[in-house]
Amino acid sequence: MRILIVEDEPSIANFVNQGLTEAGYAVDLAWNGRDGLDYALAADYDAYVLDIMLPQMNGLDLLRELRRQGDKTPTLMLTARDTIDNRVEGLDAGADDYLVKPFAFPELLARVRALMRRPPLQTNTALQVGDLEMNTSTREVLRSGIPVELSPREYAVLEYLMRHPNQVLTRTQIGEHVWNFDFYNESNVVDVYIGYLRRKIDKGSDRPLIHTIRGVGYRISEQ
Repeated sequence: MRILIVEDEPSIANFVNQGLTEAGYAVDLAWNGRDGLDYALAADYDAYVLDIMLPQMNGLDLLRELRRQGDKTPTLMLTARDTIDNRVEGLDAGADDYLVKPFAFPELLARVRALMRRPPLQTNTALQVGDLEMNTSTREVLRSGIPVELSPREYAVLEYLMRHPNQVLTRTQIGEHVWNFDFYNESNVVDVYIGYLRRKIDKGSDRPLIHTIRGVGYRISEQ
């Protein structure tokens, strides 16, 4: 899953960036509202984490512009402005949640997970394709009831596939969604991670779930 952070305080931006990256998310970081808008319009994100007090364009104006253009990406506002009026203003601008600085990272992570469970992504924590099950809250993966141990990046690739069952996803779609703008789509990193997943999920099974669509990409399905 891919997240955009727009935050101009280096200590907070780097702290949140590192924490979300270690949790297995692909993260892009913008330092001002104008760059944040450009990032948001250039890629497909699963969530935004926006500061309000930003240079060039504040977070509220940034969010209003995105909503005006029909962008419904779940958004968490991070801010030191903690009055009721401030919170109402943020929610009225289109925010889905509001977290006041200073904050504990586990709470931010839980709120991000909660945002991603909302439409249009998923209304609950359970994903399933055949006998492959994923709990996005506990990050537990089971195949035929047997736990599957995955690295954070393997988990992210599998989650993206499982959120789009029976759909053919190109290598570029997978790469740009699971990695960030540093992803180089001419590399074979997607193929490498698909190989890792196959060895952990499909090896030894008479019903492989991850299928190669030659010349296009990959699909996860029972057929």
